Amino acid sequence: MYERHWQLNGRPFENWCDHRFYFASAPHEAALLKIRYAIEHRRSAIALCGDSGMGKTMLIDLLVDQLPEFCAPVARIVFPRLPADQLLGYLADELTGQEQGEGDSPLQSLRRIEHFLRENVAAGRQSLVIVDEAHLLSAEQPLEILRLLLNLRTEIQDAESAWTMVLVGDSPLLGLLERNPALDQRLSGKCLLGRLTREQTRAYVAHRLQVVGGRIDSIFTPAAIQSLHVRGGGVPRRINRLADLALMVGYGDDLSIIDAPQIESVHQEMITVAA
Repeated sequence: MYERHWQLNGRPFENWCDHRFYFASAPHEAALLKIRYAIEHRRSAIALCGDSGMGKTMLIDLLVDQLPEFCAPVARIVFPRLPADQLLGYLADELTGQEQGEGDSPLQSLRRIEHFLRENVAAGRQSLVIVDEAHLLSAEQPLEILRLLLNLRTEIQDAESAWTMVLVGDSPLLGLLERNPALDQRLSGKCLLGRLTREQTRAYVAHRLQVVGGRIDSIFTPAAIQSLHVRGGGVPRRINRLADLALMVGYGDDLSIIDAPQIESVHQEMITVAA
């Protein structure tokens, strides 16, 4: 709606995982490198932590697209609070690509996983299991099952495990891991995505605009960027929401540039709606 007004060829601040909008900040690039290293060198597990909205999902999606062919298959657990027996069955289905229905016992699911991993390793591949929202793994049994599955080595040489687990979650995941030393000790690393600094916020906004043909200096004043950083708290998802609404307001008011008052206005509107 506002693209023509701001001379853009797309909407720059949508919160979906379009890889063109990936912002290669130093923490994101370091995390990407560490996780890829852990997978390609057949480490047991690694953790990616950060506040909600920091871009963990986009980073993981980008990682999966960059992995070499031998890193396969990739299974994703998006609802980690499944009961233990269902978690085993779901993981078996995702790894094998074959649904066995609800009749499988936990033992049968485990046998399916063992058989699959044995064949997968024999074919020279390394499986990857991504656990989204891993901070929700507060129940001991599912967390312990995932840890124990890391012991399935299937006679593979020069590897810690027949598969690699990537735990992806909000910052409370760090505390959860500390309370589970047996799993914590299996991690090859913990990657933490900290909030953007003011300079990083400006670079982030500039990158997003550049992707759709825009220039930051012709759309946002320095004061607006400062307000975006403060009100967005250095969290990309919040910054996106504020910037998108500000561009809409600027379009509606026929403004030539966005200044701090527009950011403050949409921020107050968001607070009011949330209340």
